[in-house]
Amino acid sequence: MTGLAWALGGLCAVLLAVHLLSIGIALWRLRRRRSLPVPPSAPGVSIIRPVCGIEPYVAETLASGFLLDWPEYELVFCVQREDDPIVPVVQRLMAAHPSVSARLLVGDERVNANPKLNNCIKGWAAARHAWVVLADSNVLMPPDYIQHLMAAWRPNTGLVCSTPLGSRPEGFWGEVECAFLNTFQARWQYVGEAVGLGFAQGKSMLWRRDILDARGGIAALAAEIAEDAAATKIVRAAGLHVHLVDSPFEQPIGPRRLKEVWGRQLRWARLRRVTFPAFFAPEVFSGAAVPLLAGCGAAAAAGTSVTGAAVAVLAVFYGAEALLARAKGWHMSWAWAAALPVRDIIIPAMWVAAWTGAQVVWRGNRMNVEEKPAA
Repeated sequence: MTGLAWALGGLCAVLLAVHLLSIGIALWRLRRRRSLPVPPSAPGVSIIRPVCGIEPYVAETLASGFLLDWPEYELVFCVQREDDPIVPVVQRLMAAHPSVSARLLVGDERVNANPKLNNCIKGWAAARHAWVVLADSNVLMPPDYIQHLMAAWRPNTGLVCSTPLGSRPEGFWGEVECAFLNTFQARWQYVGEAVGLGFAQGKSMLWRRDILDARGGIAALAAEIAEDAAATKIVRAAGLHVHLVDSPFEQPIGPRRLKEVWGRQLRWARLRRVTFPAFFAPEVFSGAAVPLLAGCGAAAAAGTSVTGAAVAVLAVFYGAEALLARAKGWHMSWAWAAALPVRDIIIPAMWVAAWTGAQVVWRGNRMNVEEKPAA
């Protein structure tokens, strides 16, 4: 074998080993969904849900918040405009569940370019309880949603989060979205937490109010363009850790188009590139594209079967992901299997685009991720 064959073969082997290690850590760390009882001493909890526009399954995801098995909690819905089409949906849900304490707050206090954070400011001020959850409108909350968040809280915790777990995709690009969310992004999120580098995820965030209030309150999250990046840095600066629930909460996907998947993933990539560049830089190696090219290059340089090398690399790579999804009961289908290589074609293109541009569209707002938040 030539030196080139050894070098490329070594790179392929290292990347596959890292991939398998990450799958192993996720298999160990994640749990299948199980029901948790209400603890004997259950504190009051405020759940702030920013809402904006009509999304797939939004009536169901918002309704799930009214069905929680927790003795004392309130729902605080936040919307920027009174004429938003989501307002009648929220009002109907509140009328249908009069026994649940719920309010709809209208208004927009701008603290930075992040529309979601601006929408939540009024909710944080109005929340009545010492424990506060910030939860996106597309999170499908199981009845024991609060139990799972509380169960992840430990003495060294500053914040508990959940990654989104994609479910119910409609169409091929919905499958691609699931391929990004589940065995890729969720897996690496849990790997980071397992090695002591937990990152906040804005889908569901449980705060003990005094921890954030002591550091400037929710407005302190305006220090970064993305509120979860600011939350990560605030928690780490306090000498505390971000922890994740044992089993992530569902996000029903519904139909997706290529443009939507690309726009959403590129927005997140550019935000990661700006807020945590050292961790974003190696992401280009995280999909199957680089180990596949390295493995095929090694086979060509060694004069062996390139096709055989490609089949072996892809079988190992995607077989491990399928094992993780099956073991945890996550969405799988033949279309999902076909979506995995499409995702891994997108990853390097998205990585390059993240480094070469700064414009994103977030909830209809065009913004520059490199623009410094106001002091």
